[in-house]
Amino acid sequence: MKVRVPDMDFSRIRAHWAKVPEFAQSYNAFSTVPAHIEPYLVKVMRRAKDVLDPKHEKLHEDIAVFNKQEMEHCNNHVAFNRALYEVGYKGMKEIEKPYQQDYVRFLREKSLRFNVAYCEGFEAMGSAAAQVFFEDLDEYLEGADEEAVDLWKWHLAEEFEQREVCYQVYKTLYGNGPLAYLYRVGVFIYSTAHIGRHTARVMRYLVAKDRETMTEEERQASIEREKTLKKKVAKASRKRLLAVFSPFYDPGKKKVSPGMQEILDRYDTSAQHSA
Repeated sequence: MKVRVPDMDFSRIRAHWAKVPEFAQSYNAFSTVPAHIEPYLVKVMRRAKDVLDPKHEKLHEDIAVFNKQEMEHCNNHVAFNRALYEVGYKGMKEIEKPYQQDYVRFLREKSLRFNVAYCEGFEAMGSAAAQVFFEDLDEYLEGADEEAVDLWKWHLAEEFEQREVCYQVYKTLYGNGPLAYLYRVGVFIYSTAHIGRHTARVMRYLVAKDRETMTEEERQASIEREKTLKKKVAKASRKRLLAVFSPFYDPGKKKVSPGMQEILDRYDTSAQHSA
């Protein structure tokens, strides 16, 4: 694991940065997640680090790099989202507010165990999403704007790179027995539903905004494209997410997708920090 600090410019970003607008908007909707969840992840991992035995030196080091990576993800998605607000989607902000407050509430009211398990749930989603993006979506990425594609490739490749940090924190603090397994799976279900509801709300807003100026024929075509996209992503994601339910689930055993290392190497320079 390494900390990379890409110099990305979103000043010319288009909301419809891919040839299928609904595909672009689906990732625009998901871009609101890292803007708020990444600072939460950092705070949870800091709390976990405080109670981890110092003998787990490697895990302490991994958490430090993990946190720095997450803040870079946050900074770039905040900039990306700001560009979307400026091109006509300011309504995203209101949808984001209650989602952001959920993480404030989790930190205030929920146990460390819940918060670590939630983080692991998100990271399990993230590594699966990375595999889908790199392996199953070429038809949607063909001809897409480089700035947006690079943002997602860099971010998701790092999500895959850090895929076992939260898992190892959870396992180290709470074990891997039947009760620990059931709790992890239960919170995974909760986290996927929680994040899914939020992204669905943002997506509804974005496509509704787009469809305001469409003819009825264009609107129906847009609806059909969205349905096709959802089926494609759901099918590609299903087998990867179902693996999380196995008592033998180990994210460290997942294989790196083609193209991931290439994008990581592109943003790795001698001036940047390493693990």
